Amino acid sequence: MKRIILSSILFVVALGVNAQSYNSDKVAFTNFLVRMYNNAPFEGVRAVDDYDHAYLISVLALDKTKYKTESVINRVASVKAMAQASRYLNGSSITEDMIIHTSEKSDGSSDTEIIENIREYSVGYVKTLEQLTNFIREDGMQVFIFIKQLDMSNTTQQN
Repeated sequence: MKRIILSSILFVVALGVNAQSYNSDKVAFTNFLVRMYNNAPFEGVRAVDDYDHAYLISVLALDKTKYKTESVINRVASVKAMAQASRYLNGSSITEDMIIHTSEKSDGSSDTEIIENIREYSVGYVKTLEQLTNFIREDGMQVFIFIKQLDMSNTTQQN
């Protein structure tokens, strides 16, 4: 009976130690990304490597005052991060139109108005994107960092 109790206690302790190691790795990676952002702020998508895996990170900043609740800003951040990641992974098509409108005044001078329309089209879907962290910058903007582990099994290494 004592052996069963002792072995079950050791099993539970071993599970607890393994779980803590995963969280500490994730916390260390999160702290690295936050330090990287604070050192040189950026928005958009980047590929980042740690020792074992490659990750796609999507970083964006939103004005917290424009959203009524925390759940709304989290949902908007999630959708924008998925759109950024989709454009990065699947590409996009960009078109640009420029309209120059010139009108002549009665005194002989003219006014010129330039209208530039830029449209971006992207089709794709990012299946999983995990919110790693969010924090408030000094200017009040809320920064979100989303992450997706990249599948590196399709790449080949050259010797």
